[in-house]
Amino acid sequence: MIQLQQLTVTYPGATQPALLPTSLIFQSGELVGLLGASGAGKSTLLRAINMLIRPTAGQLVVNDQTIKSARSLQQHRRNSAMIFQQHQLLLQQSALQNVLLGRLGYYRSLRSLFPMSKEDKEFALYCLERVGLLDKALERAGRLSGGQQQRVGIARALAQRPKVILADEPVASLDPLASQQMLALLRKLCKEDGITAIVSLHQVVLAKQFAERIVALSAGEVVFDGPLNELDEARLSNIYPQN
Repeated sequence: MIQLQQLTVTYPGATQPALLPTSLIFQSGELVGLLGASGAGKSTLLRAINMLIRPTAGQLVVNDQTIKSARSLQQHRRNSAMIFQQHQLLLQQSALQNVLLGRLGYYRSLRSLFPMSKEDKEFALYCLERVGLLDKALERAGRLSGGQQQRVGIARALAQRPKVILADEPVASLDPLASQQMLALLRKLCKEDGITAIVSLHQVVLAKQFAERIVALSAGEVVFDGPLNELDEARLSNIYPQN
């Protein structure tokens, strides 16, 4: 379970917080769609959850442990995998080499300079198989299609053996059919492994198809948190106000 207790983010030099004091609870195995217009604070919230952005106030509590010390932060980041809109792959490296990057958190810094173990390579291949890309394991990532690259990103996330996956606009660069297929795959894998998924999306229709719960932001503030059947037109107009 992940608890945000009045978590706040204000960027250096800013006069207003990018994320107003936010208190949320994410249960284990939950699939959450994160909605909001551009600039609403979705990316800031995701990066605050895994501490890629350090909150300026409030606390992050994971399984009753407050994330404070370097050790607790390292463990939390190991358990929190990110999937990015632009894939963030090493395009000159193979799909397998990119997936193996998900194992680096399990190595000490000096050990990471040496080749990965046979067990890690076999597990990385298994992760590629789960996303339907085992036959592309030795293909250079830059030669793969956008959808295939995103599948490599999912496989890399799985290679961490995470407890939570944070996905920041993972289908923004994909066409509608590929977007549905990608989210269906992600949902299937997370359900199979009991992984909590928090997925930032622009398309309300995709969030309704994919998520069990919706959290929505507007101007850095949570303006909706609830099940799909409560996301009516009145609430959508609050999430996406008309200028």
